[in-house]
Amino acid sequence: MLDCQLYGLKAGWHHFTNVLLHTLAAMLLFLALQQMTGAVWRSAFVAAVFAIHPLRVESVAWIAERKDVLSGVFFMLTLLAYVNYVRLPRIRGYLVVVFLFACGLMSKPMLVTLPFVLLLLDYWPLDRIKGQLWKRVAEKIPLIALSAVSSVITFLVQKSAVGQTEELPIFERINNAVVSYVLYIWQMLWPVNLAVFYPHPENRLPPWEIVCCLLVVMCITVAAIALRTHRPYLLTGWLWYLGMLVPVIGLVQVGWQGRADRYTYLPQIGLYIAATWGVANLTALHRHRRATLSTVAVLVIAALSSCAWVQTSYWRNSETLFRHALAVTTNNDVAENNLGIVFLGQGKLDEAISLLQSAVDLRSDNSPAHENLAKALLQKGEVDNALVHYRKLLELQPDNIEVHNIVGTVLIQQHRIREGVEEWRKGLAIDPNNGNAMSNLAWVFATSPDDSLRDGAKAVQFAEQALRISGGRIPIIFRTLAAAYAESGQFSEARQTAQRGIELANSQGNSALAAELQGNIALYQERQPLRDSNLTNGSSSP
Repeated sequence: MLDCQLYGLKAGWHHFTNVLLHTLAAMLLFLALQQMTGAVWRSAFVAAVFAIHPLRVESVAWIAERKDVLSGVFFMLTLLAYVNYVRLPRIRGYLVVVFLFACGLMSKPMLVTLPFVLLLLDYWPLDRIKGQLWKRVAEKIPLIALSAVSSVITFLVQKSAVGQTEELPIFERINNAVVSYVLYIWQMLWPVNLAVFYPHPENRLPPWEIVCCLLVVMCITVAAIALRTHRPYLLTGWLWYLGMLVPVIGLVQVGWQGRADRYTYLPQIGLYIAATWGVANLTALHRHRRATLSTVAVLVIAALSSCAWVQTSYWRNSETLFRHALAVTTNNDVAENNLGIVFLGQGKLDEAISLLQSAVDLRSDNSPAHENLAKALLQKGEVDNALVHYRKLLELQPDNIEVHNIVGTVLIQQHRIREGVEEWRKGLAIDPNNGNAMSNLAWVFATSPDDSLRDGAKAVQFAEQALRISGGRIPIIFRTLAAAYAESGQFSEARQTAQRGIELANSQGNSALAAELQGNIALYQERQPLRDSNLTNGSSSP
């Protein structure tokens, strides 16, 4: 809200805010690690990799992912506040930790695992666990309580979210989670073929891949535990990675994605820490250690910077972004749908229809693809085919009022008046305050040439309600209400209402509607109700 107040809708400035927050998060990460470990250059390298890794591009370039960079700032601030509390354990310092953690949770609920991270830091590098494990756990209880509240709220919200795929079998979710843990590591080491969307593999993962990934996770875990005495940073870093990914690894599946670059924003810091301290210790006795590590660090950061530059270039516009996603992934119905939307906006109907048809062929329950395909087919004039996809959409989303209204209008255009009325009635049954359905029904009840469809009393009732809902700001509703009054024999009210519609239409520059209403007034002066011949031949919408 503040960005829009300051910048309006200028995308560059919104991006600037994301970059600023991400930069601040990287600087705070350096300060937190340096204060906890005293290792300046290792802390700087971890912060630099965090700042520039190509996997960070999505969180920064995608303006709507502001929650990633904002929660990142509060995450780092919480770490710093916790270090200060450890050094000077006072209630005031602890309250600062709680406050910053609460701000982080409000930015993004993924921070629910932060109390667990603080417990890992107590183990290493703060060294506060020995003989005091339960005391340290008890110390985190207020933070754990905040996490619990946030988790419950998030679960309840996501339970009703559009696109939830909780119906995926639990084994498919577990298999994907195991494979994703390893794929994220591979993408960290070899950041190529990154995409804005990775489709969920569902049951398409080969058993050998699942088994191999499970063995990798188990072997690293066993190695970290075995080396915990002399290499405690390995256990802290590895469990940081495993634990922070739990909320987004897909065990509770929301949406159609199998994984996402943005999910690694904070979890991979643990891997950076483990790898950086591990390499530093392994080369401790190397004769030219400083020069070698400095050279390698510069080369790594330069390589990651180059990859990040390339990855950022794919975000220049929607067409480039989703073309790239289709080029580096398979079975990506979401990318096909989104690229279809781009072509639809460009007026490339054939290209749009081809992509959108492919999307619904890949996933028959892809509601957005059915809706966009129906729109494209309507624009091309293939009304019957469009209705097929609107009907499918209503099977998937029976409470979608907007689609009921659209289908009703399309049916009216096809001379299927009663079916159109029935669709609008369904919409009104879902939401009794839907002004669009009310106005459409009022028009049919007031102006239909079919005596069996006209109902002046209902027309007045619906039109008056629609006018109240609109706040009297839509001139065409005055036209409907005037026609309803005329059908009910209230010709004086019809003329007055039509005149108000003329004044409003003129004030909005709608001279065509004003002229039409003027003609209607002449009809009402002769005490004749209005009849819409289009409701018989279906050549236009009411």
